[in-house]
Amino acid sequence: MKLDRITSNPNRMNGQPCIRNLRLTVRRVIELLAIYPDRQELRQEFPELEDEDIQQALIFTSSYLDDRIIDLPINYETVA
Repeated sequence: MKLDRITSNPNRMNGQPCIRNLRLTVRRVIELLAIYPDRQELRQEFPELEDEDIQQALIFTSSYLDDRIIDLPINYETVA
């Protein structure tokens, strides 16, 4: 997929990847998805953010994650 909505400009937001040259970083979009699980509420707060922006931010972010095993603590209360 072409990530044509992800931009980077050294003179804007310290060169962090942004959405369409807006002052809205990819990292902020991911944070907003966690804060606003209801997309309608997210759209009300950030009307400039489009569905394609969100999709490309997720794809961009996932491309930086390695497939690796991370040891997590076992919660024996939830293990059946």
